[in-house]
Amino acid sequence: MLTALLQVVPTEDSHASEYIAPCDARREYITGFSGSAGCAVITHEKAALATDGRYFNQASKQLDENWQLLKQGLQDVPTWQEWSAEQSEGGKIVGVDPTIISAPDARKLAEKIRKRGGQDLVAVEENLVDIIWGNGRPAKPSEPVKVQPQQFAGMDVKTKLEELRKELDKKKSSGFIVSMLDEVAWLFNLRGNDIPYNPVFFSYAAITPTTATLYVNSSKLSSECKTYLTDNGISMRPYHKIFEDMDVLCKSLETPNADGVPEAKIKKFLVSTKTSWALKRALGGEAKVEEIRSPVGDAKAIKNATELEGMRACHVRDGAALIEYFAWLEHQLTVEKAVIDEVVAADKLEELRSKQKNFIGLSFDTISSTGANAAVIHYSPERGNCSIIDPKAVYLCDSGAQYLDGTTDTTRTLHFGQPTEMERKAYTLVLKGNIALDVAVFPKGTSGFALDTLARQFLWVRRGSECATSRPTDNAIGGRTGLSTRDWAWCGIISQRTRGTDRHWNKDTILGSSPRAW
Repeated sequence: MLTALLQVVPTEDSHASEYIAPCDARREYITGFSGSAGCAVITHEKAALATDGRYFNQASKQLDENWQLLKQGLQDVPTWQEWSAEQSEGGKIVGVDPTIISAPDARKLAEKIRKRGGQDLVAVEENLVDIIWGNGRPAKPSEPVKVQPQQFAGMDVKTKLEELRKELDKKKSSGFIVSMLDEVAWLFNLRGNDIPYNPVFFSYAAITPTTATLYVNSSKLSSECKTYLTDNGISMRPYHKIFEDMDVLCKSLETPNADGVPEAKIKKFLVSTKTSWALKRALGGEAKVEEIRSPVGDAKAIKNATELEGMRACHVRDGAALIEYFAWLEHQLTVEKAVIDEVVAADKLEELRSKQKNFIGLSFDTISSTGANAAVIHYSPERGNCSIIDPKAVYLCDSGAQYLDGTTDTTRTLHFGQPTEMERKAYTLVLKGNIALDVAVFPKGTSGFALDTLARQFLWVRRGSECATSRPTDNAIGGRTGLSTRDWAWCGIISQRTRGTDRHWNKDTILGSSPRAW
């Protein structure tokens, strides 16, 4: 048995989720760093955490002396893959739980390791962090699953499956394995609550030309859900049976060359490029699996008429709640001279939103931040340990909500007194970036990364004015499945985070613009 001398601990769960359940927060547990992005690598002698510019300050504060911070994107700072490969020199083995790293990422990491003189990347079948975590690890969520009504979905599950099978036929494949939680929920018009603020549920799906199977624990399904699935020709299997069943599917295919069949004649299974290394291994690896951009993700990104109308309607209602909140806050601070802290203000906003039609809950933790806190990316005020809102300082509110017919994410920067010249300048540059994006006309196929330059151009020109940005310009907004992946009615995302990919904007895809300056 091979023993790994280096261990990789990614942020993601088994479904490559950007936002995860507490039970999957392994990287946070082992490092103490609570940001939403990053990867830890641990050796016998040292340990490193890699994260992006959004979290440099936070990571510096939360990591202790055992950790080296790899500030991704800065000159001469190695990526976590490069750092891992460097530490593997001399024939060392690097280990990772194959269920929480994508197949492409595992392949690329293995190549770097071997190139630097490491022995290899190996799949560690039992997660080492889970062993250390022990009984303190939170239980896996088991929230109920609900059917998304047709009046909000706009397209029934049978039609969605028919469209997906047309794609399978074009590619002459044996089937598509759906591993992303938002894609499973969208495909079957189901919603859950297993991940905070994300209406998804732990599941997989296997779609072949003749069958559709949903892998989900039956305890989550009401009799209504079970009847709904059965009526739509969808079989149900326990969540944990996915790997066992994929092994059976793998054996149902002929093996190229070994069976005297050329590889070109094999009707492979399709998986998305986000699918875990473990799932691809269970399906037979390279010989029987082809990685593609998910056809479900592409279909989900292009909104039907019902979804588009739902997005418009929920933003009108949500906008009304926001305006009511800002008016209340201004009156309290400037007229009543009230003392209000960041959390109390956020609670008031949630109260006003909850009165709106079709309200489900928040789409993320409200970032209610005053003064210097407004410059902390993804700042999260803590009850009993947050700042009093200063009417003479900048106030930033980044918030959103889940509605049955859509999801919102709105950031606004306000000042209830007299802003400084620097604050006016930064605000104006960001406003110019927003206007540039709003009036932009671009051809079909343009990437989000290309459009990002329109928002940043004014900040780049005034770089010397201390205005800078180190986060993506656009956010995902959608119809009740997730921002990024947490909108309820479900919209797609294409942002700067897709740099280097072939994702492009299409008609009826929704863009959320959020250029900022720090």
